[in-house]
Amino acid sequence: MNNTEEIKDDDFQIIGKQLEQMESISRPALSYWEDAWRRIKKNRIAFFSLVLLGIYVLLAVFVPIFSPYDYAEQNSANLSAGISVQNWFGTDSLGRDLFVRVWMGARVSLTIGFFAALLNAVIGTLIGGISGYSGGKADMIIMRLVEVLYGIPNLIVTILVMLVIGRGVISLVIAMTIVGWIGSCRFIRGEILRLKEQDFVLAGKVLGVPAIVIIVKHLIPNVLGLIITNLTSAIPGAIFGEAFLSFIGLGVAPPTASWGILAKEGIKMLRVAPTQLLIPAFFICTTVLALNLLGDGLRDAFDPKLRGED
Repeated sequence: MNNTEEIKDDDFQIIGKQLEQMESISRPALSYWEDAWRRIKKNRIAFFSLVLLGIYVLLAVFVPIFSPYDYAEQNSANLSAGISVQNWFGTDSLGRDLFVRVWMGARVSLTIGFFAALLNAVIGTLIGGISGYSGGKADMIIMRLVEVLYGIPNLIVTILVMLVIGRGVISLVIAMTIVGWIGSCRFIRGEILRLKEQDFVLAGKVLGVPAIVIIVKHLIPNVLGLIITNLTSAIPGAIFGEAFLSFIGLGVAPPTASWGILAKEGIKMLRVAPTQLLIPAFFICTTVLALNLLGDGLRDAFDPKLRGED
């Protein structure tokens, strides 16, 4: 006689972790950009730098529009005045309101810095991507040219170009772009050399996808985070370059204001009115510092090795 009883599912009970909790998603699914933004918000220093830069950009856009003073308007009755209710940053040696001139200068300096760095990143990315992906003679020719240009001091080339094409915002951007793309080119070439042996690139080659399509649609998006980080780090250099060239008289032409022009004018009045130098110097330093700190935060945010942690 068989005394074995039938075992049923009801005879068992799950203990410990609940099945619903085990099968539930512990965290919402995030895209690459959503995860990067989440990391930037958690990085207080980087997020504060981003907010500070946003405030500077808004002030540079709106202060010259709504200010009762014109940045080039001279007032002989109010020369080198101190900080007051009427003139929040005082006036310069020609009686011009420093508050509106600082933010007009911010508009010029940030525009030059951003567009010069952006053009350098675009040109360097395209040339570096083509060089790294093509290899062979094309890579050798491009890199020999890059090495020749790299051996020439960037500042000398910029000054020579400014002497030839003249002063102005567009001239500054062109001068900074002629050899400024070399660093981005070498950086992107190294990343493309690493990525072009990956399976998705080999699959594209097998399927007959054109090389330019693989570079633009597959390789460059994979290094886009690094490109943005590199771009953020390049803007401070472009701002310093504009300030230096304007300081030595090769930047934008007066009465157009830039932070370099304001520093040049302020140093002449250092003993009489030190705020004329200290105020633009403060905004140059805080902007460059904020961009560098934001670049560090972006580098950590776009690092794929950290994705999924915390």
